Amino acid sequence: MNALLENPAVEPDPAPEQPTDEHLMERIQAGDSDALTELYRRRQSLFRTIIARLVNNDTDVDDLLQESLMEIWRTARHYRPERGHAIAWLVTLVRRRAIDRIRSKAAYRRAVDRFRDDSTVLCALMPARTEECFGQGDRTAAIASLIGKLPESQQDAVRLAFYQGMTQRQISANTGIPLGTIKTRIELGLRKLRCAALAFGELHDSQQ
Repeated sequence: MNALLENPAVEPDPAPEQPTDEHLMERIQAGDSDALTELYRRRQSLFRTIIARLVNNDTDVDDLLQESLMEIWRTARHYRPERGHAIAWLVTLVRRRAIDRIRSKAAYRRAVDRFRDDSTVLCALMPARTEECFGQGDRTAAIASLIGKLPESQQDAVRLAFYQGMTQRQISANTGIPLGTIKTRIELGLRKLRCAALAFGELHDSQQ
């Protein structure tokens, strides 16, 4: 299927003698990968247009095209011709996939911003006597200490993201770990770091 994404031929709407989208969906439901190939070649221009209107990044557009193709294959069984035309079902699926990507990126940016805010608050809350606990009283040492308490897989992902400034996609490419796994590790790591920062502040307040 990956080869399908390399310069696929764009076909117009099917001629009367060609199988309809509905017929192709029936074949896909039966496990016919050739039908998926034909459907994609016929509709990839439309799918790309839908995604590009929502996602302003060519790399993301290409990724989402492939992800949408795989999701069509995985979820074709949910299509019911009596509920409407196949093209409506397909457009909804592709559009939802693009919107999910936007939400995922927005959630990641919010998590990064929260972590940076919390790390600043954490360092402001730390009294001088905590220096021996953290090794140094500066923000870098405090953050490093908190990151060091994360599971190793989350430590690696968070360090690459914040110390080396790598994007999730770059981390995935450099480590060979699936992008979805990297996203999950960073999200979980940030969540734990945020809770740790808040907990530290509450502990310090209770000792006053």
